[in-house]
Amino acid sequence: MPVASNSVVQWTPLALLQRSVPGLTINTFIALSLTAFGDNPFGPNLVYSHCIGINIWLLIELARRFLLPEPKQHWRRLFFVIPVCVVLGYVIGLYLAAWLLNYSTEGLWSEQPRQVLAYLLLSLTAGGAMTYYFMSREQLAAASQDMAYAAAETEAAQRHAAESRLVLLQSQLEPHMLFNTLANLRALIGSQPDAAIAMLDHLNAYLRATLNASRATAHPLQTEFDRVRDYLELLKVRMGPRLHYTLELPDALASVPVPPLVLQPLVENAIKHGLEPKIEGGSVLVRATHEAGVLKLEVTDTGVGLPEGEQVVDGFGMTQVRERLATIYGTRGALMLTPGTGAGATASLAFPCEIVGSSPQ
Repeated sequence: MPVASNSVVQWTPLALLQRSVPGLTINTFIALSLTAFGDNPFGPNLVYSHCIGINIWLLIELARRFLLPEPKQHWRRLFFVIPVCVVLGYVIGLYLAAWLLNYSTEGLWSEQPRQVLAYLLLSLTAGGAMTYYFMSREQLAAASQDMAYAAAETEAAQRHAAESRLVLLQSQLEPHMLFNTLANLRALIGSQPDAAIAMLDHLNAYLRATLNASRATAHPLQTEFDRVRDYLELLKVRMGPRLHYTLELPDALASVPVPPLVLQPLVENAIKHGLEPKIEGGSVLVRATHEAGVLKLEVTDTGVGLPEGEQVVDGFGMTQVRERLATIYGTRGALMLTPGTGAGATASLAFPCEIVGSSPQ
């Protein structure tokens, strides 16, 4: 029995064999039906049914291969192809079966016109019904394929947009840090020229390291800690003994890839809102831990702490970090700001990160 054409149709021997199985099943069912409601035995009915059905199927397979290369554009040809293939397949199969059974074909059309016509009408009905069924099924398969392709294109476009957004956010954040540093440098030039020179040297080293990696969408966590160290050294020139810091990075986490510039805004926030308002200053602890597939980065300060009873509003840097986490990790990334124990505050980042053979740090 025939099947329909579609852009997803394959023409390998295995695919043709798979497509022939339903037709062979229908042919056998037709032979059983003719035996049950007719006078001829099952054997000859089975031979006639398969000869006619297989020839119709082969002709439609050839037609769909060469006459329907683009089914979506050439579907109207089915109204011509199916009847022609059914009639030709019927005639060829009828004479082939008679030859195999050693039946005489003389007077076949004149002596048994009703039986011949019944076979022909049955073939047309079965062929049309099977073609419609398989055409609908393959159209659904093609639609699913198109949807999958469209989904893949959409995902690629979203990923490209996300990467572009990350570049934009980073390009906004780096000048922000640079402007703050230059403002601090300007304040030191007049009052502490030696400190200003030392700060300028640190700034030069920091910018060199930053330019080497600032355009990447990810870099090792060790590089992120090194940049934080450079940044804190810049601030120590200005704040002197009012600033102390500690960096804790386990060796197992040093090579873990992370988005650039996710820690520095947290450190900057801790200095600006925590330690600078405090006359005696304080300390900053930057720590990385990993547990249950989640990387956690914490920046804890001993500054003035969070204002009681007031809603904390993110500044520029904190907002950028939240947006970058949302762009990269969606709801799986989080940034939290909580009061410290006794004084100060803790800003913590958490996002998924699998480390092969790792244990909780």
